[in-house]
Amino acid sequence: MSTSTSLVRPTHGRMIAGVCAALAHRFGISPTTMRVIFVASCLLPGPQFLVYLALWLLLPNEKKSSGSAHPAW
Repeated sequence: MSTSTSLVRPTHGRMIAGVCAALAHRFGISPTTMRVIFVASCLLPGPQFLVYLALWLLLPNEKKSSGSAHPAW
């Protein structure tokens, strides 16, 4: 199982914000598995949804390729 060291929200493969996809890539598991784990964890008491929102705000987006069609103004 290979893991990457960077934790970024991917531009492709997102469902909502890319948080579960980022965590799945970081830990080397399927994004679907991570989403199931997250939804199952929401059945337990705790701040899971707040952690998701915090990660959404704090994790950077994956860098776009240099050949993007829209230049950054």
